[in-house]
Amino acid sequence: MTLKENIKALFTLMNREIRRLASRRIYWFTMILAPAFCFFFFADLLKQGLPTKLPVAVVDEDNTAMSRQLARSLDAFAQTGVVMRTGDFSEARKAMQKSEIYGIFHIPDGFRREVSTGKQPVISFYTNDTYILPGSLVYKDMRLQSALANGAVQRTLLLAKGEGGPQLQAKLMPVTVDTNPLNNPWISYAIYLASILMPAFVCMFAMFTTAFSISEEIKDGTSRDWIRMGNGSVVLSLMGKILPQTFIFIVTGTLYLSVLYGYLHFPLNSGFFPMFLAMVLLVLASQAFAIFITGLVRRNRIALSVCGLWGVLSFSISGFTYPVPSMPQLAQIASNLFPVRHYYLLYVDQALNGIDMIYSWQPYMALTLFVLLPILVLPKLKLDLLKHCYLP
Repeated sequence: MTLKENIKALFTLMNREIRRLASRRIYWFTMILAPAFCFFFFADLLKQGLPTKLPVAVVDEDNTAMSRQLARSLDAFAQTGVVMRTGDFSEARKAMQKSEIYGIFHIPDGFRREVSTGKQPVISFYTNDTYILPGSLVYKDMRLQSALANGAVQRTLLLAKGEGGPQLQAKLMPVTVDTNPLNNPWISYAIYLASILMPAFVCMFAMFTTAFSISEEIKDGTSRDWIRMGNGSVVLSLMGKILPQTFIFIVTGTLYLSVLYGYLHFPLNSGFFPMFLAMVLLVLASQAFAIFITGLVRRNRIALSVCGLWGVLSFSISGFTYPVPSMPQLAQIASNLFPVRHYYLLYVDQALNGIDMIYSWQPYMALTLFVLLPILVLPKLKLDLLKHCYLP
C-alpha cells in the first residue's frame, strides 16, 4: 500500500472510531464525565490545602482564668477547633470513642496553684490516631500549645525572680530553630496530592478505555472489518482507533495542568512544557500498556481487571503517598512497572525542583519504553482480532 492510501485509511478509521465513541455512553463516562468528576471532587476537597478546625475536647478540671486561656489559645489554631469543654474526662473519652472528636486536651485540677508555687504541673493530651492525618495535625497543635504554656509559665516564674531582658529570652529559648520547608512551604496536602492524583486518574481511565474499545471489536464481531479497513495492518488499525482517544485524554490532562499550575498556582519551577510532555507520554504509555495486556490475554474481563489493578496500585506504589526507598526491595523494583511512578519522578524534578530536562532523561525514557510495549504482542493481537473469538 502507498503512503497516500495508508493516510486515507487512517482518517477513515479515525472517523469510524469517533462515531463509536460518540454512540456509547460508557465512553462518555470514562473519557469525560468520570475524569471531570474526579477533578472537581478532589479540587474542592483539597482547596484549603490542609483540614481545618478538626474537633477536639478540652477537659478543664482546674476551671481557672489560666486554664480557660489555654483552651482559647488551642481553639485559635487553624487546624484545631474546640467543640467540647467539660470537667468530666469520661464524657470526652466517650466522644472520642464515637469518633466525634480527634483529641482530648486535659488540664488537671490544681494546675494554676502548682504553677504559682513553682511546681511542675502535667498537661496531658490524647489523640485518635485511627485517623492518621487528623490525629497527626491535632497532636501537632496540642504539643505546640503545651510548649507555649510551658514557656508562659517559665516566663512568669523568671519575672517573679526579677530576671528579664536578653537573659530571660536566652533561658526561654536558648536555641532558635529556622525551619525551611522546600518546594511546599505552605505544607499544603493539595500540592503533593492533587498534582499526582489527577494524572493518575487520567492514566487509569486511558487504560480502561483502550482495553475496552479493542475488546469490543471482538465482542461485536467487527474486528475483521476493522483490520480490513486498516489495509490489513494491525499497526494502522490501532492508530486509527487510539488517536481520537489520545487526543481527548491529552486535552483532559492539559486542562488539569492548566488549572493546577495556572489557576491554583501550584509550584511550577521548570515551565509548562516539561510537565505537558510528561502528561503526553503518560497518556501514550497508559494506552500502550493496555494494548499490551489486551494482546497478552484473550479474555476481556481479565484485561480490564489487570488495567484496573495496575491503576489502583499506582496510587500506593508510585511513591507520592509512601516513599519507595522505604518499601521492600521487591516493591521498589516493581514500582518501575507503573507509568505513574515515572510521572511522579518528573513532577518532583521539573515542577518542584525545576532542574534541567536533560537530568530527567531516565523517567522520560522509561515512559517512552512503555509506548513501545505493544510491539511484543502485535502478531498475537492481530491473530486474535482476525479470529474474533470472544471470551468474556
